[in-house]
This record gives sequence, C-alpha cells and structure tokens, in this order.
Amino acid sequence: MNSSELNKRKDFFGEAVFKNFIVVLFGIIINCINSLLVYTFFKNPVFAQEPRYILYMQLIINDMVTLSFTVTLFVLSYTLPGFNVAVCCIIILIGSIVYRNTPLNLAGMAIERFVAVCYPLHHSRICTIQNIKILICIIWLVGALPGVVDLLVLLITRPLSFFTSSRVCLPHNVFDFEYYVISKTVFNAGYMCLVWVLLFYTYFKVLFSAKAAASEPAQAQKARKTILLHGVQLLLCTLSLFTTFLDGALTTLFPFYQSVIFFCNFIFTSILPRLLSPLIYGMRDQKFKKYMKSSLMCGSDKRVIDPSD
Repeated sequence: MNSSELNKRKDFFGEAVFKNFIVVLFGIIINCINSLLVYTFFKNPVFAQEPRYILYMQLIINDMVTLSFTVTLFVLSYTLPGFNVAVCCIIILIGSIVYRNTPLNLAGMAIERFVAVCYPLHHSRICTIQNIKILICIIWLVGALPGVVDLLVLLITRPLSFFTSSRVCLPHNVFDFEYYVISKTVFNAGYMCLVWVLLFYTYFKVLFSAKAAASEPAQAQKARKTILLHGVQLLLCTLSLFTTFLDGALTTLFPFYQSVIFFCNFIFTSILPRLLSPLIYGMRDQKFKKYMKSSLMCGSDKRVIDPSD
C-alpha cells in the first residue's frame, strides 16, 4: 500500500469522503467480479481437474484478500487513526503475505503455460493436480516467511506495552526499525528479479517454440499473450514497490497536486492491478466464459459444451 498517500497529507472532509468512496467502490466492483469467477469455478468441477484453472483461482482468491485488506487499511487510516498495534500486526502480516503471493503465483502460471506449449507430452506428468497443490503451498510458505520473521523480530525487540498501544495502522508505523526496511528491500528486490527472469524466459521460449512448431500455433499464441498479460500485472506490482520514489519525483514537478498524485498512484498501483486477473481468463478464456454465462442462468440445467481451446 502507498503509505505516503495515507500519511503525508491532510484532506478536507469532502475530499476525504470522495477518496474513500472511490476506493471502496472500486473494491466492491472488483471483488464482485472476482466472486462471480470463484462461484463459476466451484460450481463446475471440470475446472478443478485442470492445473491452470486451479492456479488461476488461487490468484483470484489471493487478489480478493489483498484488495480487501488494502481497502480496509485505507479506510482505517481516516476513521481510526489510533488503532491497536496487536490487531494491526495481524492485519499487516496477512496483507503482506497475500501481496507477496501475487508475483509468485504469476510465475507459477507462466511456467505451467510454458510446459503445456514447449513440452506438451510431459505436461500431464509434470503439472498434476498434486504437484499444483504442492506449488501453491510453496507459494504461501515463501510469501509468509519474511512477514513471520519481521513479526518475530518485533516481538523480541518491543515490550508488551507496545502491542497494547495505539498507532496509525501502517507498516512503517508499526515495524519502525532499520532491520525491517533493509529486509523488505532485499527480499522484494530479490524475488521480483527472480519472477521477472522466469517470465522473460517462459515468454521467449514459448515465442520460439511457436515459430518452430507446425502444430497448435493458436495454443502457443494464446499462451504467449497470457504470459505477456502476466508481465503487465507484474509490472504494476513492481511499480507499487516504488510508489515512494514516484510520489517524490512527481510532487517535485507538480508540488500543488501532491494529494492528487498520492491518490492516483495508490489507485494505479494498489487497486486497478486486481482488475487484470479476471480479464485474463474470465473475459479471454472461451471455456471459462461459457461456464460463467451458464452459471448466471438461474434454474438452467443445460449442459455446457466445452469450446475448443
């Protein structure tokens, strides 16, 4: 979350109400769209047998939790400037875990598409349901590790009275020690670089495989576009790590629009990226779209015929 948006300005009442309204409205709309996708997935067991849809649903649910916590923290920064530190630690811990899960999940989805296109004969053996579940567990473990370590350091270095006090519920207000800044920078830089390398590698391997292969060029082209969209998502995730620098650079150029710049950066890097996930499969994938339309038909018992991928 863009902490500078929440901490460096004092808005007029009308401006504060408008910003909270926009953030909550975006959050409700995006989560409603995502809820429809989750409903479609669980209503139709056919998706639970395909690894790419399992990974996609993991991304959707993760995005819903991330967005919910982002919106909650934004609203709390206005309505409850003094928030219990112990409860805030739990909120920040969960928020940081699901935030870190997103790039890792994008990498996993790109690898699955890479195997499907470049090694189609081995796809069913490598990308089994069991292996996908193990991959999801690894994603959650890697995403949770830095947050758990930060919380343990906080528990060791702070007295009990600190956790019963009240503060603005933002990471830099609670984890106010140098280790947190260093560890967050090192870990985020390291795993973002790793994910970018994986995305570039899978994209170009799929690209070259599509040119070399005479069969299923449409599947390769679709996989390449999907990975490219994952790259756009990852770019927005990466930008969210540099909101402080973006805020500083833009406010230097436009000092009279500081509040607007902070808010727009927050919307662009923390809210709107969650809208890309339903667009990638929910709107582009013909099979998922077919079942989604069927799920919306109340009382319909019509059998859905799988469109060709």
